[in-house]
Amino acid sequence: MKPPIGSYVIDTGTGKVGTVMGHEGPYLQVRPIGGGLEWDCEPDSVRVATPAERLSASTAYVNRRSRGEVP
Repeated sequence: MKPPIGSYVIDTGTGKVGTVMGHEGPYLQVRPIGGGLEWDCEPDSVRVATPAERLSASTAYVNRRSRGEVP
């Protein structure tokens, strides 16, 4: 089953946390927390992110932004 748009997921192939932005054919389109380029992944290679994983990814993004590493 494909996670709904807006769900936070972990791409188990890369370990990246992202938000489901859409479904294109057999793939999910996932965007990193904080924005950036979407990537495609198979629905079988994602799982729902835990609240701790979401918080960790959000904190990492805020820290990178405060250091000027991302716009």
